[in-house]
Amino acid sequence: MPVRKRLTAGDWTSAALAALARGGVAAVAVEPIAASLGTTKGSFYWHFDSRDALLEAALLEWERAETDDVIALVETEPDMLRRLRKLLAVALGTGIEQPGSGVELALQPSADHPLVAPVLARITTRRLDYLAGMFRELGFPPDEARQRSLLAYTAYLGHAQLAHATPDAAPAGDQVPAYVDTVIATLTAR
Repeated sequence: MPVRKRLTAGDWTSAALAALARGGVAAVAVEPIAASLGTTKGSFYWHFDSRDALLEAALLEWERAETDDVIALVETEPDMLRRLRKLLAVALGTGIEQPGSGVELALQPSADHPLVAPVLARITTRRLDYLAGMFRELGFPPDEARQRSLLAYTAYLGHAQLAHATPDAAPAGDQVPAYVDTVIATLTAR
């Protein structure tokens, strides 16, 4: 009989994040996730008190991976214009499928959920503030930097929706760099 690996809270969180990306908040259900992990509900209760605690952990992991880690990656670029290009290239898709991809759109129908709403608000504020700071550093006055951050963020959200709903209509693969250059040129035009 093969020895089963002891699952961690991180294993459950990753599985919940994948379920969230596939089916939204409703897909974060203990029994189906346990089945996907090849275990029982007992393992779940070893790590979490409730389904809401698992959902919270998945949302925090998504925030870390898709906001904190992306900002940290982008910050390694010293040139601000290249930093903005790198941010958009990562956000619009570089062909690398990440564990949290798909969560952004999957959360939209549940944007008013008591656990989801504060996370979406916090992430949106952080991303917009970060973008506005980039545009200020590129020499735009604060109000204009804020407007450009909104344009950049809505371009990201629109691209995500387009790629989800009609993938053939969205730039992908080798088309992404030229598309990113066009978006950058538009957003930084004076």
